[in-house]
Amino acid sequence: MPRCFWCSEDPLYMAYHDQEWGVPLRDAQHLFELLLLEGFQAGLSWITVLKKRERYREVLYGFDVQRVAQMSDAEIDDLMLDPGIIRNRLKLNAARRNAQAWLALEDPVGFLWSFVGGVPTINHFQDRSQVPAVTPVAVEMSRGLKKAGFTFVGPTICYALMQASGMVMDHTRDCDRYAELAVRG
Repeated sequence: MPRCFWCSEDPLYMAYHDQEWGVPLRDAQHLFELLLLEGFQAGLSWITVLKKRERYREVLYGFDVQRVAQMSDAEIDDLMLDPGIIRNRLKLNAARRNAQAWLALEDPVGFLWSFVGGVPTINHFQDRSQVPAVTPVAVEMSRGLKKAGFTFVGPTICYALMQASGMVMDHTRDCDRYAELAVRG
């Protein structure tokens, strides 16, 4: 099956590409999970984060936003010793801060989707050379999230979140998923 240029032959990566990436997502807990995972990815490859995703689900309480928001400094200290995750204190503190900011929003799902007008943006890129890393909308989302108290939400992270959650559909025309998702919108 032809896949997007970024997808390797790793079965975990292929499953993520084939089943999740670019599919419109409006489930609050899953969107929160993606927001945190995209932050953990900063400076790293997505496959690195995917390989640690299950451990993150264990140590971050199934991405229960209430519980993550209440994590103590001692819990973060303990996580810094866990080789199953990316041990970066700034990113772990950001996860807690982002959970708190998420809870402060009246409708976090609606807030995130508002940046695309509530409807997925379907891009019709021919090949990888056309797929951006940042867009003006991602810059706008980054500013909005930062204003709401979020951290580790730069424009590149925001665009990756938009792609992952189907707010934008960036499967390229040479990918088998393109036709299905471009029609579904």
